[in-house]
Amino acid sequence: MDAIYEVHGLTKRYGRTTALNGAEFSVTPGKLVGLLGPNGSGKTTLLKISAGLLTPTAGSVLVNKTPVGVYTKAVTSYLPDRMALPTEFTAADAVSLYNDFFPDFDKAKADAMLADLRIQAHDKIGAMSKGTQEKMQLCLTMSRAAKLYLLDEPLGGVDPAARDYILQTILHNYSEDAALVLSTHLIGDIEKVLDEVIFLQNGKALRQAAVDELREETGMSVDAYFREVYKC
Repeated sequence: MDAIYEVHGLTKRYGRTTALNGAEFSVTPGKLVGLLGPNGSGKTTLLKISAGLLTPTAGSVLVNKTPVGVYTKAVTSYLPDRMALPTEFTAADAVSLYNDFFPDFDKAKADAMLADLRIQAHDKIGAMSKGTQEKMQLCLTMSRAAKLYLLDEPLGGVDPAARDYILQTILHNYSEDAALVLSTHLIGDIEKVLDEVIFLQNGKALRQAAVDELREETGMSVDAYFREVYKC
């Protein structure tokens, strides 16, 4: 199967600091992939370049065989690692903005997910907790019928009681012809839904592997393997 998301020799430098250093991997449709690595390994920079928010120093990203640009932004649904909407917006304002901006947005789906999480239409973003803001943004992101979903720390501020719902939301709201890549430090919580993992280290893709094969080869969970590879 042809890859829907390809990263080729991706490099990004900020002055003398190298965030990405020739990262290389590809992801096929129908895969839910964990992007794993310690702080400073380049995860957020990689996702921002893939979403079209940063320009690489060298290398390229292809989405559906197309370099990042107007087309790829239309088929990529990106969840940033921090709130990206005005804090004076209500939840209803946010839904309306996404509905106006993205032709593939399903308003009914977003309203249903927000209701499940007890987020009211009149709730102001600025008055929400960090976890509630993250849940709302995730609902908006997953309500698009995109080809590629890029989620940066989707469980970062979410309480443990809501994580299973969030994981099911992620799992059941992307189609077989799409791919989903998420970065996380909460590997133990999320590895049960992952198909593959990509380990980043010093801006390079250290390893890409199917989760089942990794467990069989190492005799460890993904979380335990991560701790072994990246131990101080």
